[in-house]
Amino acid sequence: MTGRRVTTTLVTGPSCHDREQAIAARLHHDGALSAVILEGLPDGQPVLVPSPSLLIERIAPGCLCCTGNLVLRVTLNRLLRRRPARLFIGLANAEHLGQLRSWLCSAPYDQLLELAPN
Repeated sequence: MTGRRVTTTLVTGPSCHDREQAIAARLHHDGALSAVILEGLPDGQPVLVPSPSLLIERIAPGCLCCTGNLVLRVTLNRLLRRRPARLFIGLANAEHLGQLRSWLCSAPYDQLLELAPN
């Protein structure tokens, strides 16, 4: 992937529903492709629904910068090949948020992602 970097926002919150609602509020409905990586399963009715302009991937809960690093890397690489305009990563736990941000700012992701404030 070359060219512009994908605007990426890390989203934390007390429940999967709250994180999905926060992401839904930030989505633009302009037809641009957005991608979402959600940690964990929905608790109840999911707020976000996949569509031609919204790619959604769910990964098992766990520390995404430690035990879940490989799964996150594979999922992220697969989504980035689709060239989304925006990427949201919903985290179940903000404990290692700084480490995850640091990892996403390192090669090769430093050339692919533009991290927005949480």
